[in-house]
Amino acid sequence: MRDWYKNDHEQFKTEYEKTIRGLQPYPENTREEVKYPWKSGIECLCSFFSEWYDWESGVHNGLDYIEKFSWLSYKNPDGLCFVRSGPGREMTADFTNLQGMQMDGKLDGDKWKKLIEKWIEELGPKRMDEYKIEDWKTFNEFFVRELKEGRRPVDAKDETDVVVAPADCVINMIVDDLTLTTQIPVKTVSMNINQLLANSDHARHFDGGTAVSCILMPDRYHWYHAPVAGEVVEACEDVDGAYYGFKSLPDLLDNGDVGYGYDYSDFEKFRRGYLIIKTTYLNASGGPDGEGYVGMVPVGLNSIASVNFLDKFKPPLQTPVMVEKGERIGNFKYGGSLNILLFEKDRFPALQLLQGQRIGVLEQPDRTAKLFRGADFRRSRRHGRLAP
Repeated sequence: MRDWYKNDHEQFKTEYEKTIRGLQPYPENTREEVKYPWKSGIECLCSFFSEWYDWESGVHNGLDYIEKFSWLSYKNPDGLCFVRSGPGREMTADFTNLQGMQMDGKLDGDKWKKLIEKWIEELGPKRMDEYKIEDWKTFNEFFVRELKEGRRPVDAKDETDVVVAPADCVINMIVDDLTLTTQIPVKTVSMNINQLLANSDHARHFDGGTAVSCILMPDRYHWYHAPVAGEVVEACEDVDGAYYGFKSLPDLLDNGDVGYGYDYSDFEKFRRGYLIIKTTYLNASGGPDGEGYVGMVPVGLNSIASVNFLDKFKPPLQTPVMVEKGERIGNFKYGGSLNILLFEKDRFPALQLLQGQRIGVLEQPDRTAKLFRGADFRRSRRHGRLAP
């Protein structure tokens, strides 16, 4: 990084200095712990990555580092360009690879045993009681820990018209009029389905359809499962994209309900995978109503940015692969992560629950303060217009 800055390698210095000049003021009520004194000069950037690499993360302060780094791109077009492209993107990719090697136990010896102990202590016995206790050899093995049998029963497993949550997640309807190519604002969201699905031929099935976001919190179960039964007809585990670069990470965290009203077009540019599931629809009498498609897009966000499919679903698929509702598809190693579900037009008009089904958890105030920041149920901004 010092050499690149000194020689302005592919305009590394030029783009970083433009980023610093474009820094925006912190939003009101930003916590002191997530502020960072970004300034001109390469030593500031080097010091930040050195500090981040040496961290001893607890359950929540890893998100603090991501937020500190996000100020470079916060409402800052030059900052977005710096972290998403050219040598700035290469810098974040190299750092992400190093963090992944750390957490896979390939660097720094037994450091991660203490980190696992710290997480277990912070999660507490009530949460840890959900999981199988194993002899985890690395932090990432612990992060993708498995649930005890029976802890997540699959609802209406034999009813093909019932969609289930793919993960332990916060769910938001994103948009109800998807478009294949043109990013047309709908409420406050736009999505380009061709781009999201890397120009898959199956993108056409979701023209005019619905998207739902399923955001995984860092202290929850990090496997994702099939939302419907059917056949996986196409899979892609690694769509190349950015590792960092939110327009506004505070907006993702601070709307009272994580992700509510956020501009999910951001995630068309992140590293991701996708699965296309061919499923059966039912009519009012319970008989077949034709076949259709449901898309699942696991998005690996900041830090490790991993999307890992089980071998059964790894591409290229030579023939369609049968999948049961609730069956495990893959996992995310350490870092931010979400799934975007895609539905055909008029097939998934709203989130609908039956009486007695879980809709949420009464949280402890300290967890709310750290993960659902600003959870004051502000008036919706969904009718505002997107920036271009």
